[in-house]
Amino acid sequence: MKAGKIIVVLLIAVLVAGFFLFDLNQYFSLEWLKSQQASLDAQVAAKPLAAAAIFFGVYVLVTALSLPGAALMTLVGGALFGLGWGLLLVSFASVLGATLAMIISRFLLQSWVQKRFGNRLKAINQGVDNEGAFYLFALRLVPVFPFFLINLAMGLTRLKVTTFWWVSQIGMLPGTLVYVNAGRELGQIDSLGGILSPGLIGAFVLLGLFPLIARKILEWVKARRVYKGWNKPASFDHNLVVIGAGSGGLVSAYIAAAVKANVTLIEKHAMGGDCLNTGCVPSKALIRSAKLAAEINKAHELGYNEASASVNFARVMDRIQRVIGDIEPHDSVERYTELGVEVIQGEARITSPWQIEVNGRALTTRNIIIAAGAKPFMPEIPGLDQVTAYNSDTLWGLREQPKRLLVLGAGPIGCELAQAFQRLGSQVIQVEMGPRPLPREDADASDLVMQHLRNEGVDLRLRHQAERFEVLEGGQQQLVAKQLDDGEYVAIPFDAVLVAVGRKANTTGYGAEELELELRENGTLQTNEYLATRFPNIYAVGDVTGPYQFTHVSAHQAWYAAVNALFGTFKRFKVDYRVIPRVTFTDPEVASVGLSEAEARAQEIDFEVTRYGIDDLDRAIADQAAVGFVKVLTVPGKDKILGVTIVGQHAGELLAEYVLAMKHNLGLNKILGTIHSYPTMAEANKYAAGEWKRAHAPAGVLRWVERLHRRRLGR
Repeated sequence: MKAGKIIVVLLIAVLVAGFFLFDLNQYFSLEWLKSQQASLDAQVAAKPLAAAAIFFGVYVLVTALSLPGAALMTLVGGALFGLGWGLLLVSFASVLGATLAMIISRFLLQSWVQKRFGNRLKAINQGVDNEGAFYLFALRLVPVFPFFLINLAMGLTRLKVTTFWWVSQIGMLPGTLVYVNAGRELGQIDSLGGILSPGLIGAFVLLGLFPLIARKILEWVKARRVYKGWNKPASFDHNLVVIGAGSGGLVSAYIAAAVKANVTLIEKHAMGGDCLNTGCVPSKALIRSAKLAAEINKAHELGYNEASASVNFARVMDRIQRVIGDIEPHDSVERYTELGVEVIQGEARITSPWQIEVNGRALTTRNIIIAAGAKPFMPEIPGLDQVTAYNSDTLWGLREQPKRLLVLGAGPIGCELAQAFQRLGSQVIQVEMGPRPLPREDADASDLVMQHLRNEGVDLRLRHQAERFEVLEGGQQQLVAKQLDDGEYVAIPFDAVLVAVGRKANTTGYGAEELELELRENGTLQTNEYLATRFPNIYAVGDVTGPYQFTHVSAHQAWYAAVNALFGTFKRFKVDYRVIPRVTFTDPEVASVGLSEAEARAQEIDFEVTRYGIDDLDRAIADQAAVGFVKVLTVPGKDKILGVTIVGQHAGELLAEYVLAMKHNLGLNKILGTIHSYPTMAEANKYAAGEWKRAHAPAGVLRWVERLHRRRLGR
């Protein structure tokens, strides 16, 4: 603890201890006050300004130190100074003291609380940031909540001191008025509890509802302002129209149909969106074919003298299309029509907050969900438009395998496709500006992936910045890149380039610009915690809004958007991002959930690391897959899981147990106490929990147990 905090703590301790040691609390009783009223009245009459100053100072001190007696002193204010001056003195003294208590709480405890519980307080902090004045106003108006607890609690949040002051000044005024007025009849009061009758408490409760009513009124006013200039239809054709039939759009429409809403789904390209047609499904089908090639290459490790196979690249790519075709019925027009969804294939355009045009038809709807997805980002590198360039959308039309494939970018997509093409026989040159691949993962995870990429022959060029593409005489293509470490320029020849440097949200072409829907700095649609845009009836889900560009997150958001759109008049739900898993399907796979070590340090969250090496796992050894680790971050001294990273075979499947545990607040002890089949890769989770348990074994208890066992041996 810093010296300043130590001084403040000691000062407060001395003042509080003195209050009780010198029995000063006897002067804060109703009996003492009534017995001394005549004497106090005389002193106030003799020196009114001095009496007011002393009263003000004592009130501030009592409130700032959260000592008992503030309610009684409010009565004193009314008894000694009357309703007008008493209300003025008490109102400002109480708020000043409360503000000092809040500041003391913040100075002493906020950093510690935010550091220790920051991850769990994210939602609270965001709520306070957005609506802190409303929350505090409601608490101040209802005297059921002890004011000193409110002062201390607000000090732990990020509520502005100025906001705390003015809201307290207004919110505490009704209660102060009641007590000051009661103080004028001090002789007739037998107890503090008698001041608040059931009827008066009921009135306060009604006052406490005022901020909620005010918030609804404010939302209504904001909506009126947003919708100004737009004509709302008197009736609607649909409860919900969804734009985009990717993961987010499909789930939104599915939920709406399940609750018997009239819902229409519009898709201008292929049902299933990017995931089915150009993303998750085709890339995993490609990885599966590439994995067989890798298995054949290490057949000697499994006891074979020789094994060989030649890759027919065109057949590999044709198989990918067959896989898409096999999965396609899950997302088809026919299936969703049977579920009760009207599916329209065409290009939608939002013409008003309640109207969409498609194929020359105007649809009126109470609510809209935008699930327009994203597309691969193509950077403005000179010459890129002159060379043979692909991205994760256009790659799947390839039928002739590039001998030299340049992969630009080393994120999840870049690494997955680089390894797959290398295994299928291309010479892959992977160029990345950063110091390592998979920069979002911890260094130990990305380093292991980097090692495997290089061991398999990928020419990984880190700290290289693409400057320009060139086409030489004879059609030779090359990238000129700058080596960031030494500033030298190198020419990298290639036959085709795969650009994998990120994705850009689709925010144009369907009316978002005309409606002036706001964009974030990263180009995604701005939405609130309920996934609504600036128009309360227009929502956005998936890659078009982020913040996570995963298929499973799009589906997760879709539930919130659909329910809020259809039932938000009665109850709205804030989208929950607390437990979001992610998997990179390289070999070895990298799977993560919760905090990484780097994220925990950046957020100044204390943690412990428990690590189990998969190279020691029986099943991994038997499968010739003894590589990787399970790493668990926990609260220091406790088994509460903050984050998990798994690197190894089937890491994505292994992660599911931790996702479940974190979602339902289960700790490592619960995982350790769960039977895991032998021999399975899932045992790695149990052994990781066992490593934590061994590190936290009660040493003292074990020493006593050891002595007990020795005594039983008669030694």
